[in-house]
Amino acid sequence: MAVRRVVPNVRSSDAQESREFYGLLGFEEVMNHGWIMTMGSPSSPTAQVSFMAADKTAPVTPDLSVEVEDVDAAYAVMRDNGAEIVHPLQDEEWGVRRFFVRDPNGQVVNVLGHR
Repeated sequence: MAVRRVVPNVRSSDAQESREFYGLLGFEEVMNHGWIMTMGSPSSPTAQVSFMAADKTAPVTPDLSVEVEDVDAAYAVMRDNGAEIVHPLQDEEWGVRRFFVRDPNGQVVNVLGHR
């Protein structure tokens, strides 16, 4: 299983305020779909943080995102090991294939791969 990056998902009702604050730390906006905005480090592109008030395409808001090389394989491993799948594996209109799984601590993990 190859992990490409891990991104914390911060709940934020004011994306502009978050953009300004994290901009002071050197982050720049790398993605903005209106309901989710991601900021990244220009010198280390996999160092990212996402902000959202709520996930607009899923029933729950994930606590973190893990981008993997093969999301279908990750889904099979989680399903076959009895993990709680919170949101089914599916293609999203914004270019990712993903599912949500609950970790042993109750955190919801968005496992995704870009198409």
